[in-house]
Amino acid sequence: MKGRLWVTLQPEMNDDDPVAELEELRAEHRALDEQISALIAEGAIDQLELARLKRRKLHLKDRIQLLLDSNTPDIIA
Repeated sequence: MKGRLWVTLQPEMNDDDPVAELEELRAEHRALDEQISALIAEGAIDQLELARLKRRKLHLKDRIQLLLDSNTPDIIA
């Protein structure tokens, strides 16, 4: 498949270090964003592949937000 970038970033998540896990998730999110942009720029867009990548990117975004929320203390007002 000419010009296609394949992201296989499946780093081992370190539950003991949320900062490291957050950075790994952000790096994978950025890589997926670049891969999606490359697919669109290529012109011959495989809709199923594009949808799969976008779902994975959304999942990562949700996971990043959960990590950020879990590290923010609740404020009782």
